[in-house]
Amino acid sequence: MFLEVRNLTKIFTVGFLRRKEIVAVKGLSFNIREGEFISLVGESGSGKTTTAKMILRLLRPTSGSIIFKNRDVWSLRTLNDLRWYWRQVHGIFQDPFASFNPLYKVDRVLYQVFALLGDKDADKESLVKEALEEVGLRPEEVLGRYPHELSGGQRQRLMIARCYLLKPKLVLADEPVSMIDASTRAGVLQLFSKLRDEYKTSVIFITHDLGLAYYVSDRILIMYKGSIVEEGSPEEIMEHPQHPYTKRLREDVPLLYRKWPDF
Repeated sequence: MFLEVRNLTKIFTVGFLRRKEIVAVKGLSFNIREGEFISLVGESGSGKTTTAKMILRLLRPTSGSIIFKNRDVWSLRTLNDLRWYWRQVHGIFQDPFASFNPLYKVDRVLYQVFALLGDKDADKESLVKEALEEVGLRPEEVLGRYPHELSGGQRQRLMIARCYLLKPKLVLADEPVSMIDASTRAGVLQLFSKLRDEYKTSVIFITHDLGLAYYVSDRILIMYKGSIVEEGSPEEIMEHPQHPYTKRLREDVPLLYRKWPDF
């Protein structure tokens, strides 16, 4: 299996005098195949982002395991092993306004990828220009500028260009279109499909929008209170939801894909 999450649990301890445990993720298990596009769908607080952070090694699980290409992600220790992992697994987060250091120009943001991953001999200039062009940005319009000089849609595309530079095998996209206008959402989503189609990149798309997940996913996983309560193809989830929570999400989705009845 390409990526397998086994019985993943994350418990946060809060409070000072009166300690309290909050279970953010509980016994979570799922897998994803190479080149597959899956969506984790649920409302805020359902554990979606916590799950992504554990897969990205940004947050240590309380228990459970994450297996990527037959290797336990949290057993990786050496710098070479970590570079091997982060070369193949990347995260794209919700807020394009807070994802870049405002003191760094776009050039430095992109060239840092090579420094962090040890690619000293790479043809950086040509690779950066290629990545920008692939995501629909003109190098001459963005290079040399600061992130705050770009629009929200441009910044989101820049995040994808940074990810695209090393052709990752797995991308975790956490609400990547929630803070950009509707006119640029379709273009951003097409970039993920392009990564999947051209490089067999697997995508875990995190969203609260079941309708959006329906249009982009191969498979949908419904998360509720830290657990997966339902899983299936987009058609199964939309046409025949089983869990009460899925039915609630389903009620908020307009039936645009259905034909109007004949009168």
